[in-house]
Amino acid sequence: MQQYLDIIRQILINGELKENRTGIRCLTDFHLQLSHDMADGFPLLTTRRIPLKSVAIELEGFLKGICSKKWYLDRGCPYWKQWCNPTKILGKMNAGLSTCSTPEEIQQLRYKIQEEEDDLGPFYAHQIRRFNQVYDENDDGCINGVDQLADIVNKLKTDPNDRRMVCLNHNPIQAHKAALSACHVAWIVSHLNGKLHMSWYQRSCDLMLGVASNLASYSLLLLLLCKETGFKPGKVTGTLVDCHIYENHIPQAKEQLSRNIYKLPTVEIPDTIILDDGTEKPFSIFDWTHKNYNLYDYTHWPSIKMDVAV
Repeated sequence: MQQYLDIIRQILINGELKENRTGIRCLTDFHLQLSHDMADGFPLLTTRRIPLKSVAIELEGFLKGICSKKWYLDRGCPYWKQWCNPTKILGKMNAGLSTCSTPEEIQQLRYKIQEEEDDLGPFYAHQIRRFNQVYDENDDGCINGVDQLADIVNKLKTDPNDRRMVCLNHNPIQAHKAALSACHVAWIVSHLNGKLHMSWYQRSCDLMLGVASNLASYSLLLLLLCKETGFKPGKVTGTLVDCHIYENHIPQAKEQLSRNIYKLPTVEIPDTIILDDGTEKPFSIFDWTHKNYNLYDYTHWPSIKMDVAV
């Protein structure tokens, strides 16, 4: 997408270096926007390969409310490998500190414990399907959570012109237990003349790694909602607040700018779903799995290796 490359170029030229929690400085700019009309194809980057399978696995987990890291890893999505519920590692960290003599060793201990812990806490998946529901015995949540996905689907079917079809991914009451405080904090769907439009709002935007996958994920979610409700897909728009390129990703950013853009692929959602046990049934967004989509004509440049800032 040219818009994506234009944002890379803008940050490389105008971005200012900023410190952050990872210890790796970023070139940063604010309140930028990506907008794509789905009639022009599926917005999967072509200047490097984006693994749509991993995006789809993550989205399936979110829509099913799954908070087990193992579930995502077993299916081939590595996105959450380095994170976990931070409250689950405190005791293990304290027990292991006696073996550490340098800050680097302490950091490596933390990374090791985070990778081994399965619980992702009340992150995206929990909030989308059980917003603010009590997560464990030491939680300040409510007995009954809110199924935001079901509410939005119901409104699309009964009152599609409702302007309150909002899903909050960020819950300040439970954020301290989430594997990572939600970067894309909310998404909204809007209907106009038979077309459904998707908007998402992102507080922290890792342009080189996160944003490209976020764009693909919300575009795929829009296709699923359209399949469920019968609307045609319209525009997908992301508002990027703190938009940044990590210093160690600058060479890779320049590499992408040197590559030409290929025609966008297409994605089709089948009318039926093949479940994990082989059972076939009519499409339902609540039963959809990452195996139930077809990607056509994806021509792309090779992947670009980039380390995640944890």
